[in-house]
Amino acid sequence: MNVLQVLAAIGIVLFVLVRQLRGEPLRGKRLIVLPAILAVIGFATLARGGHHLTAADLACLVIGAVIAAGIGAAQGAQLGLEPRDGALWSRMPVRGLWLWLALVASRVVMTVVAVALDAHVAASSAPILLLLGVNRLGQAAVVTPRALSSGVPFAPEKDGRPFDVRGALAGRRSVGAATGRRDGGAWGRRDGGTM
Repeated sequence: MNVLQVLAAIGIVLFVLVRQLRGEPLRGKRLIVLPAILAVIGFATLARGGHHLTAADLACLVIGAVIAAGIGAAQGAQLGLEPRDGALWSRMPVRGLWLWLALVASRVVMTVVAVALDAHVAASSAPILLLLGVNRLGQAAVVTPRALSSGVPFAPEKDGRPFDVRGALAGRRSVGAATGRRDGGAWGRRDGGTM
């Protein structure tokens, strides 16, 4: 096992867990873009590690990803959303901790299964970041429609600009509403409006 990957995963989980339990403004980039980046980094780790994936590895990885996404969806369903100061605020109830425990337990079980099947890559630490990204994307898949249907805009990003979630989901780059830029240099609505 790569100790750095395990420590990175533990750090990410603790960071997300503390923020969710404490509550925070719901920002589109943190909800959608960061988990996607985490999943891509995890996939790249698998790809560049020179790992030879067997059929057993692929089966274990797919099953692990489905479980991680399902737990993420359950986490998204439990996440509380409320308007605060004109933007969405999110908070995970304490009872949501059992889902984090379920995520860790599922990884341990899938590691044991992978070892029994001689799926060395799936049993290693290599897929941890990928599965964590998939888990967060599972949460985003449930939270995003809930947030959009609430009619309350996402909280502005750290730079003060809004993030156009609908545009991001449609795969288009758009401009920052706060600045009215039309060069595609920021995420936001093309028409310069707000959500």
